[in-house]
Amino acid sequence: MIIFPAIDLRDGKCVRLYKGDFSKTTIFNSSPFNQAIEFRKKGFSNLHLVDLDGALKGKSKNKEVIIKIIKKTKLQVQLGGGIRTLKQISFWIKNGVSTIVVGTMAIENPKILKKACDLFPGRIAVALDVRDNFLAIKGWVKQTKIKVMDFSKKLEDFGVSRIIYTDINRDGTKTGVNFSQLKKIVSKINIPLVVSGGISNITDIKKLLKEDCFDGVIIGKAIYDKSISLNELKKLI
Repeated sequence: MIIFPAIDLRDGKCVRLYKGDFSKTTIFNSSPFNQAIEFRKKGFSNLHLVDLDGALKGKSKNKEVIIKIIKKTKLQVQLGGGIRTLKQISFWIKNGVSTIVVGTMAIENPKILKKACDLFPGRIAVALDVRDNFLAIKGWVKQTKIKVMDFSKKLEDFGVSRIIYTDINRDGTKTGVNFSQLKKIVSKINIPLVVSGGISNITDIKKLLKEDCFDGVIIGKAIYDKSISLNELKKLI
């Protein structure tokens, strides 16, 4: 299972939201680059990077710092947030992103998703951002009536490398992981699943590892408020 420490970018800073609410933003590091360097020095090789400005507006304002992180840290970067066209996907692939994460585009333009998967095999992941069993898009601001399980099944024919499943109501809350829901999805969907949202302590991580059915886990808030120490976490890599 891959452990992804997370950096969420907003206005060039490393922040965390509470349940995806942009009005509840906490700045944890004014230098995302320094934060990425810290993860690298601690022995992590993967990074989950989200451009919140891009997710909200469909256009990135954090390109410079993202490229700097990719080029200078040599981390395997999984990047999401406002990537909605083949041109954007191609740009980030050329600039060294390992995995492109798309959400809104996957739901609104599945034909583009299929083409992206064909052009960049093994490099396209889909973010399923879930609120009360239904998908949310456009930075989690717009709620759809699409059930997560229905949409997940459709993705099996696209060649998606992995699903990033985020429980919005748990994101940034550290209330723990909804294991029953996650295991239900894993049992019915034949696509590797990365867990995000609600990780509260090292016990949650160990439990996910023990289940031995998840492709990875994304950890944000619990790292930044030191509920999980990086030294403790790196022992599980």
